[in-house]
This record gives sequence, C-alpha cells and structure tokens, in this order.
Amino acid sequence: MADEHHPHDDQHGSELSEMQLRVRALETILTEKGYVDPAALDQLIENAETRIGPHIGARVVARAWSAPEFKRRLLEDATEAVNALAGFDPVAAHLIAVENTPQVHNIVVCTLCSCYPWSVLGLPPVWYKSASYRSRAVIDPKGVLSEFGVKLPPDTQIRVWDSTAETRFLVVPMRPQGTEGWSEEDLARLVTRDSMVGTGLAKSPGEIG
Repeated sequence: MADEHHPHDDQHGSELSEMQLRVRALETILTEKGYVDPAALDQLIENAETRIGPHIGARVVARAWSAPEFKRRLLEDATEAVNALAGFDPVAAHLIAVENTPQVHNIVVCTLCSCYPWSVLGLPPVWYKSASYRSRAVIDPKGVLSEFGVKLPPDTQIRVWDSTAETRFLVVPMRPQGTEGWSEEDLARLVTRDSMVGTGLAKSPGEIG
C-alpha cells in the first residue's frame, strides 16, 4: 500500500497550531467585514504582549523579593506600587497584594463570576472560571491545592480571598531557597501565574536550569 499523503508534508516553515489557525481565520473575517481595524488589532496584540500579562506580575514579585521597601509599599497599596513599577498608569486598579509565609498560604477565587487581575496576570485560565474551582476553592481549598500539586505542612493556614469587580488580589509567593544574590530578571523567571493566584508555588532554581 502506498504511503498516505498528508497536506502537511508539503508545508515549509513553522506549522500553526489549530488555535492559531482559528485566531487568524477570525481576524481575517472580522477585518474583511469591517468590524475590526487592523491597526487597532495590532495595538491590542502589542499591549497584551508588552503592557499587560503575567510578566508584569512576575516583575512585581521579583522586586518584592529583592527590595524590602518595595514589598512594604506593595502590601500597603498594591495599586500604587504596581503602577509606579510599570511606569505607566493604570496597569492595575483595585489591587490588593497578600503574602505567602511558612505559616499562611493564600489562594484567590472569584465565587460570583471570574474577576481577575488580568492587567498583571494576563487572561484567566479556563479552570479559574469553572464552577468547580469557584465552589471547591472555598469549601475544600486544601483538596484543590493538592490537585494542583501543592503540598503544604499540616499546620499551614490557608486563606481564601474572593475577588470582586471592586477588589482583585495578587499573591506574593514565598521566595525559593538558593536564590540569594539573584538579579530581579532571574528571580522573575521563577514566578508563575499559578503561584500569583495561590494554586502553585514559585519554581525552584533547578526547575529553570
């Protein structure tokens, strides 16, 4: 039997994922119908890549880990501290920062909808918006954390914070051991989106090579 021929065999360069194909098809349709200005779309994409997203939150956490005065300001007024660090206003609004310690672990949920600090964490993950997470994070936070692979000491207190349209939360995870003397840029590589929601921990130095 002759080998089956696949259309992809004739393609060169990088193969687009199914999601990328869907996005590009949608962009084309919206542009052709006049619903979207290509220049405006490009600006939105640039903003998402450079002005908002989890890299902003990672910078904030890395600065808090390495600069005690900034951490103090962050915990007192996260909106002001984040906007000052970002260099433009407002990247964050109605933001409250809560710090993980060996005694307390914080986890964020939005029980009513899916309020989320998208400007510092990017778009919310699918699980954050699910009814299961929104209910179980309140009822059984330790069980939810276990499913995310977060194992905490038995005596660690878990605090659940409920986001609203008026109040968003940023978790400052604990700084991993073995990072003394690291630059803020290297520290930021350890900070994950999940660790800033509380459903994860910061990476260890060995996890980033």
